[in-house]
Amino acid sequence: MRLLLTTTLAALAFCSFGQTEIKLYPVNVETTNNEQVRLEKDGRVRSVFNVSNPSLTVFLPDADKATGTAVILCAGGGLMAHSWGTDVLDMAEWLNQRGIAAIGLKYRTRTFGGKRPQLDEKDRLSVTITEFDKLNKSNTNPDQSGNPDPSIDNAINDALRALEIVGEHAAEWHIDMSKVGFLGFSAGGGVAIGAVLRATTQPKAAFLATIYGPSLIDVDVPKNAPKLFIATRGDHHNVAAGLVSLYLDWKKAGANAEMHIYDDGAGPFGPDDVGNTSGTWRESFYRWLTFNGF
Repeated sequence: MRLLLTTTLAALAFCSFGQTEIKLYPVNVETTNNEQVRLEKDGRVRSVFNVSNPSLTVFLPDADKATGTAVILCAGGGLMAHSWGTDVLDMAEWLNQRGIAAIGLKYRTRTFGGKRPQLDEKDRLSVTITEFDKLNKSNTNPDQSGNPDPSIDNAINDALRALEIVGEHAAEWHIDMSKVGFLGFSAGGGVAIGAVLRATTQPKAAFLATIYGPSLIDVDVPKNAPKLFIATRGDHHNVAAGLVSLYLDWKKAGANAEMHIYDDGAGPFGPDDVGNTSGTWRESFYRWLTFNGF
């Protein structure tokens, strides 16, 4: 795997790759950057918190393997953090091995002072997969009070800007813009979905994949919606219901959608779950990509 650009998360974390940063926006010098990184025992990045200056990390495959396809990775973390190690670093390596470029998006998160609001029971979403029809426009925002949450809007705007930057550098990075899409995990899936729903100008995503990450805003499927890939566990509370509803929205709109529902647990999952059926999701995703010409 060849790393072209990296975010300056921590010198220790990226010393083996070098450090070149690409910011999404001009940096406001008045903005205090309290970004914090948590590392594994071996010094590898595990997670990132307090992101106020969003940026991209671009991983390109070897030139002789490159397919022109690129995946913008939106890590999970409840909008409070980024699970950077599993959702970006691991996925980027796996994608590069298959000739696919990977773009790690470090979108804005809530700061430590911006904790989730404490919700009354009447405002808290609680639905199982069989109750998906209780959702309003497939929106699984845990706060059903209708109060605005700027952290969701900020993250979605960052994802849209990331797509623009990829378009600006597509020739340089040997990326085919007709083969660029999003892959989001958990809250990052909600960010990716939001970017597809709110895209009004070119470039637009050619595909959308969300792994246990339902929409956090109202869903109105856009005209010419991108192809959609979904994977979740059926007992993942709220999440499974939101994704079933999202799948049906896509199909009702006449758009292409594929969904994998695993019955081996109730929460997030990874490719290392070799004893579970959900551990096969990456291969299913890759087969879906290639089947659809990406």
